[in-house]
Amino acid sequence: MTAIKPETETEYDVVVIGTGPGGEGAAMQLAKSGYNVAIVEKHKALGGGCTHWGTIPSKALRHSVSRLIEYNNNPLFSGPGWQSGMTFSHILHYAESVIRKQVKLRSSFYDRNDVTVVHGTASFLDKNRIRVTKLDGSVDDLITKHVVIATGSRPYNPEDVDFSHPRIYDSDKVLSLSHEPKTILIYGAGVVGSEYASIFRGMGVKVDLVNQRERLLSFLDAEISDALSYHLRNSGVVIRHNEEYDTITGYEDKVVLKTKSGKTMAADCLLFANGRSGNIEELNCQEVGLEPNYRGQLEVDDNYQTAVENIYAVGDIIGYPSLASAAYDQGRICASAIINGNCDKALVSDIPTGIYTIPEISSVGKTEEELTEMKVPYEVGRAQFKHLARAQISGADVGCLKLLFHRETRELLGLHCFGERASEIIHIGQAIMEQKNGGNTIDYFVNTTFNYPTMAEAYRVAALNGINRLLQ
Repeated sequence: MTAIKPETETEYDVVVIGTGPGGEGAAMQLAKSGYNVAIVEKHKALGGGCTHWGTIPSKALRHSVSRLIEYNNNPLFSGPGWQSGMTFSHILHYAESVIRKQVKLRSSFYDRNDVTVVHGTASFLDKNRIRVTKLDGSVDDLITKHVVIATGSRPYNPEDVDFSHPRIYDSDKVLSLSHEPKTILIYGAGVVGSEYASIFRGMGVKVDLVNQRERLLSFLDAEISDALSYHLRNSGVVIRHNEEYDTITGYEDKVVLKTKSGKTMAADCLLFANGRSGNIEELNCQEVGLEPNYRGQLEVDDNYQTAVENIYAVGDIIGYPSLASAAYDQGRICASAIINGNCDKALVSDIPTGIYTIPEISSVGKTEEELTEMKVPYEVGRAQFKHLARAQISGADVGCLKLLFHRETRELLGLHCFGERASEIIHIGQAIMEQKNGGNTIDYFVNTTFNYPTMAEAYRVAALNGINRLLQ
């Protein structure tokens, strides 16, 4: 590889590999601090997997389907001639328009901050030299003091599943679904699998959701997990727990999944949504002595520094928490470490989780099960959305807000929300949880005044509900 003569050799203070949230966060922070930064993007358009195959398109799809369900269930639009459907290609078209807007916006960030964008595949020649191979086969060499790896991840594709078959998809390929399935098998009931189960069922597709665990999203508070299971089943999703595939076979007109327990399932197509792998292979990491784990992920310290002093890594390539929101913050923290030699900043201790099923889920802090195991004396306050005027007006009356707080100090310990706009609602409670010197208390929600009618007033209702339990 080193025998190829590069077209150009350019020196930079930092080279960032990948333009997803982690790479963008690092590049922006470094550029605003006066560093000469280049960012390398393998694909033609900026934004990474988050913008093109992950967060943005899947949430745009979810939004379209959610609005379709709302439309079809709204009595204002009931009656002959009003009922409306939508094909997968229709809602994909909407998702593509959102992606274009995101790419245009993100591209402007690099232009405004004088970050050099280099398109091509990056690989290490040594710890201070990156080779970028362009689509036409020509190469450029980037000489740099520091490197930030933010190459992200892709869906895990086991070797015994034929992903070249036109009816077998992963969460990237499903965005190019060319036919309109009437039935679908979804293998893997994690966040991605559960979200797509909601999307397809919302479009009227019969869904079998195959889960390897005992319950859905077992990291959630059990009450919230149970609520999701109920609403998915109530909408017609068939959930099969504690199942692992033995074989997955694609035919001309269907896909057949056989489980290790002896069950056989068939559908028009299959979505395999069981884990992700880091995009590490093309980086030539062995040249700098970096060894990824079996999922293609790199180990880093608190400053996101790898085992090689001048090489850092952020985002999905380092594994947990594998969230776009966290990746952006990791990039900024990593940049601060490069600038200052060390960084005393860190991700917030409680990272909020947003799960875009239908209904939506969001949580932050401890679950009831964790607090019970820790023997923490806690109490629960709940607000049912069906009792809120705003929810009644908007027809979004499915769901609840659940506050967990210490019985003696009244400190908020965990927040769990299920229902429309849950991922927005959760941030009010998160802000209070982060307060220091006695500022974190459930009494805040009782003593403040909320706009009326709003979904936010669920906090006042839930806080009063919890405090009333203390008085019993």
